[in-house]
Amino acid sequence: MNKDYLKDIYKDFFDTENIPKIEVEEMPSNEEMASLFDRINALNVLDESKELIKRIIEYMRLFEEGTETNYIPFRIILETNNKLLEDEITDILVTAGSFYNYIDKGKKELSLYRLEDITDTGLLLINNLSGINLEESKTSKKFIHDLTEYLDKDSKCITVISGTNEEISNFFLGNESLKNNYFDFSLVGTNPDIQDIYNEVIEKVSADDDFKVKILDYITATYKKDIDYVEYKNDLIKYISFHKEVPKIEEEKTIDEVFADLNELVGLEKVKKVLHELVDVISLKEKAGDLKIKDINLHMVFLGNPGTGKTTIARMISEILYNLKYVKENKLVEVSVKDLVAEYVGQTAPKTMSVIEKAMNGVLFIDEAYALADRGDNSYNGEAIATLIQAMENYRDKLVVIFAGYTKEMQTFLDSNSGITSRIGYTLHFDDYTTDELIQIFLGMTKKAGFEVEEDAIDYLREIIDKYRNMKNFGNARFVRNIYEKTVVRHASNVKDKKQKKVLKTITKKDINIENLILE
Repeated sequence: MNKDYLKDIYKDFFDTENIPKIEVEEMPSNEEMASLFDRINALNVLDESKELIKRIIEYMRLFEEGTETNYIPFRIILETNNKLLEDEITDILVTAGSFYNYIDKGKKELSLYRLEDITDTGLLLINNLSGINLEESKTSKKFIHDLTEYLDKDSKCITVISGTNEEISNFFLGNESLKNNYFDFSLVGTNPDIQDIYNEVIEKVSADDDFKVKILDYITATYKKDIDYVEYKNDLIKYISFHKEVPKIEEEKTIDEVFADLNELVGLEKVKKVLHELVDVISLKEKAGDLKIKDINLHMVFLGNPGTGKTTIARMISEILYNLKYVKENKLVEVSVKDLVAEYVGQTAPKTMSVIEKAMNGVLFIDEAYALADRGDNSYNGEAIATLIQAMENYRDKLVVIFAGYTKEMQTFLDSNSGITSRIGYTLHFDDYTTDELIQIFLGMTKKAGFEVEEDAIDYLREIIDKYRNMKNFGNARFVRNIYEKTVVRHASNVKDKKQKKVLKTITKKDINIENLILE
């Protein structure tokens, strides 16, 4: 049903700016409906949106009693980045619609990108707009066509399209007639302020006055209103509950400081050279302005064995690109294949898209990405790859994707998928560390902790590294870190009866510990 058919009703009943608000004393006397209005008052939406929801429910009541005779299939645009708010609003509408016999069925969440067989739902929620926007043009047009046909039907149904302002704008881009002809109701979500987040956090954690000040300081420094506040709040509560302290606030580094850290890393000379050259090109394009240099494709592949510094370099790249204003946020989202692929049909694309959205304006790091090449009978890996490929193309100015894994397996994966390969701008090879470099890494760890290491301990460590370095699954720097940690534990046991500072701070050969190292 086209909204023009009921435009007078919309103006007379739902124009929240020009007609009186529904006052508290007019709220439903029924206990269930009164509770529903309390939930509406607690919603994190604009006051105008709360009033509109109440008017929608009031219209349902008047239609049931016969005062209003025109059935309105409410079509609503909900602007929010929060899934819990989305769930709460749609549940309120379904509860009220069912109570007043305004809709016949419950809620249907449309996670697939087609509308076939959806004809008897009470509330249709379309909420994976980024995934729909990423679909090929033919598929997107088919979806819009099916949606328009569905909205033309005289079925008893509430339709909600939910997403961020940007997602909604992109969804209707080129389809303005769909929005203008059908959607006349708009709800806008809001995020709580710093004090609200603080109050919710301290309700859930045990904290004295000094600790509460630290919590408030952390929230003040890190909370931004464009993030998913529920995820932010829950992650903070979990961290404080587990660690009994607030997370460390990462200080933003200048690009010179990042490169100073990079240059201090042992080895990785080839990688360092590529990064320096990359920064030079980006800087040249930024400073010159009118040079005809094509947009730089920064999607990357990291090839190398475990413990060769891939994750460390990815973190530095996110800091470098943020400093160069190539990405808006200094963040690295680290995932593996299990975070992208779902167990059931139709769920992988939304799951992958959720990860992409979390990494948007930053860097997405997919470790052991070669596992995406596994296409067993029950695998939906291809769906994840297709979603990633589209995102890499459509959001190349907002997102950098890094695939990482063992050299041999990753090469097989890349050879099997030209779509990924054609979108990769840089391939970085992470060579295994030499024995001398691994010794240097071990000594760096001990020096940072304040230890000294005797020569015979270094010689013994060299023997161990030379013995195990050619074995399968050798962990390079990870192998050395494991030895370091076990060595500190054994050293503490060996010197437990000693008091001389020199002895307490010196690692000897008998302290070097390789027990229970997992090696093949």
